[in-house]
Amino acid sequence: MSTPQTPASTGVVQITALRKLFPTDGGRTFAAVDGIDLATTPGEFLTLLGPSGCGKTTTLRMVAGFETPTEGAITLDGQDMLRLTPDKRPMSMVFQSYALFPHMTVRENVAYGLKLAKTPPDQRKAKVDKSLESMGLTTMAERAPNQLSGGQQQRVALARAMVMSPKVLLFDEPLSNLDAKLRVQMRSEIRRMQQEAGITALYVTHDQDEAMSLSDRILVMNKGLIEQLGKPADIYRKPNTKFVADFIGEANFVAATLTSVRDGMARVQVFGEDRTIPATPGVVDGATVEVLVRPESMTVTPAPQAADIIGNTGQILTAVFYGSVVEYLVATNAGKVKVVVSDPDADAILQPGEHVAIDFPTDRGWVLPV
Repeated sequence: MSTPQTPASTGVVQITALRKLFPTDGGRTFAAVDGIDLATTPGEFLTLLGPSGCGKTTTLRMVAGFETPTEGAITLDGQDMLRLTPDKRPMSMVFQSYALFPHMTVRENVAYGLKLAKTPPDQRKAKVDKSLESMGLTTMAERAPNQLSGGQQQRVALARAMVMSPKVLLFDEPLSNLDAKLRVQMRSEIRRMQQEAGITALYVTHDQDEAMSLSDRILVMNKGLIEQLGKPADIYRKPNTKFVADFIGEANFVAATLTSVRDGMARVQVFGEDRTIPATPGVVDGATVEVLVRPESMTVTPAPQAADIIGNTGQILTAVFYGSVVEYLVATNAGKVKVVVSDPDADAILQPGEHVAIDFPTDRGWVLPV
């Protein structure tokens, strides 16, 4: 992996008290973005993640200059961006639709921004050649966009963005039009290119897998607000809220009774047992809580049949074999839970109706307020 080359003084996007109001019927307004604060670090890959309508794309468009904030400030390395039109901001944007010019060749598409910037022809050719080579497009330079596959068109869009040597790369759901296998390949291309260049990237997606695999940090948004900002592992394992826990990956929320909480550890009764489990800072004495347990952290083992489901026992409702994993749905006295077992022995797969004991490592649980 190449070490980013971005100087420490470049690529810092600072967003302060940013709001965007849109008019609605009846003369009222709707806050698509409702007062967010955010600062990137030089050369980092920061993903804005959330459901449709959460404000992530509106935020990106305000950074790019395609939307004007109602309130707030946006700076890049201390320079006010709101005074600059989109074409004057040292940023490049990669769109969901690729936005290639159909009447131009690949080379002409990549060179377009440099031509507008009046880059001398010899410098322009050298920059375009380098950008085409970096994206594996040299042999396709004279083709038209309609002669390329979706993945190749996306690489042209990336080459066109990179050739401008921007301080910041902006991505608006760039992989949503590709099939699943190609999306995985293009994730690697984007991450490699961004790391090698050391350019700060802001990436918008609703795809959790993209966010987890690409990002240095993830910003989870909901209803125009920031729910959580953190590293992918912390977003997944230590979500601040039930919304974040439920939006990122599969989640079991197991009913529990809180006894006490101290120093980030909560004593709870769950599955009929007293356990001491890590807790989010929002958990305080007297709170109503649930325990988040990811399906892959749970275990099931055969148990003697009992008349009732009690404590840490349950009954298999469904068992679905996917090859690399088997996924169980188990009825328990705390509700239905999902359990995922990796690399299962086909002869040992449990069947619907079987009684099982269920468990999870204490350090893989996470106590959340309801």
